[in-house]
Amino acid sequence: MKKSTDKLLDTLRKKPTVEEYLSENKAELIDCTLPQALSHLLEEKHLSKAEVIRSADIDRTYGYQIFDGRKSPSRDKLIMLCFGLGLELEETQRLLNIAGLRILYPRDSRDAIICFSILHHLSLIDTNEILYDKGFRPLGENDPQN
Repeated sequence: MKKSTDKLLDTLRKKPTVEEYLSENKAELIDCTLPQALSHLLEEKHLSKAEVIRSADIDRTYGYQIFDGRKSPSRDKLIMLCFGLGLELEETQRLLNIAGLRILYPRDSRDAIICFSILHHLSLIDTNEILYDKGFRPLGENDPQN
């Protein structure tokens, strides 16, 4: 069963050594790279890279470079891939965390719209329309990375 971050932090405070914490909480720790996590998700969801890249509306070459670990995606591009993978909010947050990117924060209006969209299984196109209608930059628009 997954422990909350607060519970893990409390456990960490109480352990006399880091080794004891690491060995007891191995299943809770993030210990894979972004390409490894993406590969696992492809298998789990029975999707191909091509399907996900197309659904995420990401340039084909750039998308494959992300999957292969040759490029590190921007936060927006990774969120777009999450839409392409059909991830739930918890899975999206975990992937952002693995990539070392800021997780979605529901107190941020733009992030709240993205969270709402994920929770309600809206498409990337629908999400971008809501973002645009509310005066926010759509995912991937004016993104410094292709």
